[in-house]
Amino acid sequence: MVQLPEQAVAANGRDSADELLRCFGRQIKLFRERAGLTQSALAPLVGYSEAQIAAIEQGRRIPRPDTIEKLDSLLRADGVLLAMKQAVALTRYPAFFRDAARIEETAIEFHQYAPLIVPGMLQTEAYARTMFTVWRPRRTEAEIEQMVSARLARHRLFTREPAPVLSFVVEEAVLQRPIGGTRVLRGQIEHLLRTGRNPNVEIQVMPTDATDHACVDGPFTLMVPEGGEPVAYLESQGSGRVITDREIVRGIAARYGIIRAQALTPAESLRRIEKLLQGVS
Repeated sequence: MVQLPEQAVAANGRDSADELLRCFGRQIKLFRERAGLTQSALAPLVGYSEAQIAAIEQGRRIPRPDTIEKLDSLLRADGVLLAMKQAVALTRYPAFFRDAARIEETAIEFHQYAPLIVPGMLQTEAYARTMFTVWRPRRTEAEIEQMVSARLARHRLFTREPAPVLSFVVEEAVLQRPIGGTRVLRGQIEHLLRTGRNPNVEIQVMPTDATDHACVDGPFTLMVPEGGEPVAYLESQGSGRVITDREIVRGIAARYGIIRAQALTPAESLRRIEKLLQGVS
């Protein structure tokens, strides 16, 4: 069974990522002061402003992975900052998603059923920004930018070597919903066509007029982590959980197999997506 990491939220209900970022910021400050640099002197060396360096040291800003690499080298931290790179990167995600994100990073198989929106793994930047913008309650621009960045970072799964096996079943109605406008939808559909031609990716469309449907109880993701057993991830209304129970995962996997048989084939799906694209003016 997959061993899940520590809980992302502390017992007092506060997100443990906040304390991790504050601790990481204090480490950067200590290394900076040891190197005899001020915040204003360090900032141009990593391409940040002085205010941004201050925000990182105070745990209010999440540094990019490449920034952490630069800081470790510039401040001669001898790998101490690098050791925190993955943990810091995970703080970009909501607490409920971090367990799934850890598994996703090493998954050798990734399968998803999407009845409501285009799967995050397939979203364009414009579509992702629209999803976070229309969310209620409203988010700030800074929050939206952070979430878009985190979502796009997940797309590294497509370029990993060796390439994982990825499949998606998307409801046809999702590809007809012009949230954000027709330009956003057109760009998203074009991206699906390009991605669907990738040899290790299969995208299938579940027709709206289908009379038999095995997955009417919501979205889910199935993953096979490297060296581990299959797990499922369920998410809804701002909460999510990783499921490792073999029988539950087996049942979800069986339903996914059935819905793949009920949906259009990958080749038929690409033709249907091309037809839908023609209808987007």
